[in-house]
Amino acid sequence: MTEGTGPEAAGHKATKPLGPHQLSRLLIATALAVYVLVEVSIPMLPPLGELAVFGGFGLVLCFLGAAVPAGRVAAAVNIVLAVLSALCCGYLVLQSETLGQRAALYTTPDLIVGGLGMLLVLEAARRSVGWSLPILAMLFLLYAHESVARSLPDWLFPHRGQDLQAIIGQSWLRSEGVFGTAMGVMFRYVFLFVLFGAVLEAAGATGWVIGVAQRLFGKRAGGPAKVAVLASGLMGSLSGSAVANAATTGTFTIPLMRGIGFSPAIAAGIEAAASSGGALVPPVMGAGAYMMLEIINRDPPVRFLEIVQAAIVPAILYYLSIFLLVHFYARRIDEASSSSTDSTATDAVERDTAVADAFPAEQAAVFSLEGLTFVGALGGLMVLLFMGFSPFRAVSMATCFAMLMILINPRTGGSWLSRVAAAATWAGLSALAAFLWPNQVGWGEAPIAGLAGLLVVLMVVSLCVPLWGGRIITLVKTTAIGGVPLVAAAACVGIIIGLVSRTGIGTGVPAAIIPLAGNSLFLALLAIMGCSLVLGMGLPSAVSYLLLATIIGPVFTDPALGVPILAAHLFIFYFGMMAMVTPPVALAAYATASIAGADVMRASLAAFRFALVGFTLPYMFVYRPALCLMNHDGGTAAPIQVLGAVAAAVIGIVALAAGMAGYLNARLTWPLRLVCFAAAACALAPDSLSIAGTGFSFVDLAGLGMLVGVAIVGRRQASS
Repeated sequence: MTEGTGPEAAGHKATKPLGPHQLSRLLIATALAVYVLVEVSIPMLPPLGELAVFGGFGLVLCFLGAAVPAGRVAAAVNIVLAVLSALCCGYLVLQSETLGQRAALYTTPDLIVGGLGMLLVLEAARRSVGWSLPILAMLFLLYAHESVARSLPDWLFPHRGQDLQAIIGQSWLRSEGVFGTAMGVMFRYVFLFVLFGAVLEAAGATGWVIGVAQRLFGKRAGGPAKVAVLASGLMGSLSGSAVANAATTGTFTIPLMRGIGFSPAIAAGIEAAASSGGALVPPVMGAGAYMMLEIINRDPPVRFLEIVQAAIVPAILYYLSIFLLVHFYARRIDEASSSSTDSTATDAVERDTAVADAFPAEQAAVFSLEGLTFVGALGGLMVLLFMGFSPFRAVSMATCFAMLMILINPRTGGSWLSRVAAAATWAGLSALAAFLWPNQVGWGEAPIAGLAGLLVVLMVVSLCVPLWGGRIITLVKTTAIGGVPLVAAAACVGIIIGLVSRTGIGTGVPAAIIPLAGNSLFLALLAIMGCSLVLGMGLPSAVSYLLLATIIGPVFTDPALGVPILAAHLFIFYFGMMAMVTPPVALAAYATASIAGADVMRASLAAFRFALVGFTLPYMFVYRPALCLMNHDGGTAAPIQVLGAVAAAVIGIVALAAGMAGYLNARLTWPLRLVCFAAAACALAPDSLSIAGTGFSFVDLAGLGMLVGVAIVGRRQASS
């Protein structure tokens, strides 16, 4: 499979030879991607064994994943930790069947391996997501131990407690801890979507999305910032990682925003807020939609279409708020610039030149194979899901489509000969898989198994020659970078989830919060918001939701709250996402601040401001479930109720954006900005005073009146 020498290949630099450290990481990452593709579609191992292999790959890559350490001692430590991770997880694979038979009668080797494995998980999580999650897990371990459990004060929910043997067994040796729900969701759903996003990026979808956004908004007020909002929303839904999303799109959009006069902190804040909201966008929601299918316990079971319907309007409103805030902020900058005596036509030309230079010179056309790849893959994914295919089967087939487009599109591949050879190899491997495993591999599984084999072949070839400009190597690296931190964090969250089910906190937290709802639902929601922001601090979105749904989700099962269960889970899902832009641990803002060269805390505060509607939307759709296309009983809302609730929310969003930016149709003084904030607060009021059952209340009407008044007064002040 030779590499072409055409113009598409000439634009890539020769790939540098890989050292042993990089080569080992690359091969293990390839093995992980291949294993997940095959095992999810064609299960061959028992549940505990398949998750142990998955977790073992993730832990090994985590310890080998950093740059080559400065010093032989540090390098040796990393290798030792990686080997121990492989041994501890491999022990579970070998003992998975007998462990279930031994129940709680664990042997000394069981306990040694389990204790060592838990320490490795804590260290891997520390390296991947920082100290917050390992510290929380250690607090839960201390909380669960019998020496502490019985002496706890009443407000910490005392319980009988467990000895060290029971804690190790629960956390490592059974399928309820590290290798429980959290790891299972990562294995069956999230990692596949990380791979899907990496293949789409390799197919040119990321560049196409940014190019389309630039064509739509590039020449308008605040155009580059609007590009960031649209591109981050589209790509973030697939990746589910605010940090990865910010790093990908922020590289292009942040220099653009700075080029039109946005300060470094503001540019970083806009990108962080837009990237964090990507996981709120259906249909993928960073795999959040599929986690809800697994976690929400309702009769009848929640359907995928219900989740998409419930999430679509809030997601649109979130991005509308950022879009408006960016627009008003840009208009304010333009107005200040035009009124300045130093502003000249030359300045405008220089700004336009800076904007043009910041974008890649060559962009795919709107109607192109890259666009077909993005639209076809995402549209095909939705169609398969609506047809009743399982999420992992649907995303695997969508990944196959994206890979096929890489082979078809000459802009993403090398010579025609290399692409034809790759397609023939894929077809041959698919047929071989169906022939070797006729009882397990049908027409739906064969292309997936063939794709796994093709990745191995392409990687081997890429290590020998710079195949397709190193595109396959980049694809595997992107998958590892996006997936490995999720595996390590999920393993650590598994410890917490396993202990929650064995301690009093699983019932204690709901018992403490639910009485608040009897007096005030608002106070109960405030308490839940606070718990969500603290527990979700510094965690990837998927892991954050798993943790919050386990600890806080049971609160909403009580009828006293009167909140539909789907709206309740969206409530905690939103605040788990908002933890990414909540100072002091605002990881998305940390990533964008480094790109913008901005102060981290200023960027975090700016991200918090631009994402502020994300903190109010959950209250809106709890009080007005019509925003989630449902009524207070969880049934389908009438169209007139939906329109009324959306109209009220839009009024609130416009008012809040105007107040935050200090601009509506003209610059606003502080008194007028305060009136805007008051108008925005009206959208938070429950719809109990609805006008003729429309979902639009007299309080909303007052907010509309205040907003119109601000527009009139502001225009008169500007013209005087």
